[in-house]
Amino acid sequence: MSTLARAEGPRRSIAELASKNAIVLVLLGLVLVIGAARPSFLNPENLVNILRISSVRAIIALGVGGILIMRGTDLSAGRTVGFAAVVAASLAQRDDYASKLFKDLPMLPLLVPVLAALGVGLLVGLLNGSVVAFLKVPPFIATLGMMVIVYGAVSLYVDRPPMGAQPLGGLREDFTNIGTGDTLTIPNLILIAALVTLVTYVILNRTRLGKNVYAIGGNPEAAVVSGVSVWRNTLLVYAFGGLLYGLAGALLAARTGGATNNYGQMYELDAIAACVIGGVSTSGGIGTVGGMITGVLIFEVLNNGLVVLGVSAYWQQIVKGIIIVAAVAIDIQKYVRKR
Repeated sequence: MSTLARAEGPRRSIAELASKNAIVLVLLGLVLVIGAARPSFLNPENLVNILRISSVRAIIALGVGGILIMRGTDLSAGRTVGFAAVVAASLAQRDDYASKLFKDLPMLPLLVPVLAALGVGLLVGLLNGSVVAFLKVPPFIATLGMMVIVYGAVSLYVDRPPMGAQPLGGLREDFTNIGTGDTLTIPNLILIAALVTLVTYVILNRTRLGKNVYAIGGNPEAAVVSGVSVWRNTLLVYAFGGLLYGLAGALLAARTGGATNNYGQMYELDAIAACVIGGVSTSGGIGTVGGMITGVLIFEVLNNGLVVLGVSAYWQQIVKGIIIVAAVAIDIQKYVRKR
């Protein structure tokens, strides 16, 4: 074997490794560049804060990611998170809080507000899945309509004539501790997000549902011929996404100590963008849990880094928009080349 041939082997291996982990390298590059410009960015407290803020976003992205892999989408995710947050907050208010939504409601067990939030998310997820699976409404239209419906419903829920929709506050300490407290010095939000990530990974990679999701996203016609039930898997994926939105809503209310009918606005677009940045194909059938989480972290690192660098919030939106368009354009070009 010639010297040139021996040298080509390691180079090819390095190139393949870099290609497979490009998104991780982008994340590390962002951290190093911003850290070099502003050393305070690399402060452990700031990095932990980024992870804490990313936790709720990551849970939403995991719910959206499975739907995207199956060639669907969910524009109602953000509003569902907001509805779940409001419901959880309304059931977790202190007895002595003057503006309590349900004046005569006794102190409920801590698990009740969380279960109620999960129930709200599950209900919306099943409705979305049913409309897509049985009425054959395109996911974009079905979830767009649900987004509007959910916002109207949550606004009615907190409506107090003649004052209109009012914010909810005065949440119990044991409930807010879920979002602000630590366990063995690790923030609860990070621990919960890590657990949800593990569960989602197992579902997508180690269960029949996960295999069916990738099969339907890759080639729906072939999946049907193979005996895969599209309607059943559609319901399950949207239901799972709804459960994660419900959990994210409860955690968001716990972290912020309150909720309003505007909670969750635009969260679905951030989640979809993070998934696409993380390698989830808009054409379906491709995507990993690790990529979804990395995509979320890239956006949060970028947001935090631009703030640390003193960049205007308006420019932050422009940069985010450019990244989203670029990522989708690259993904579409990959799909075109495969065809």
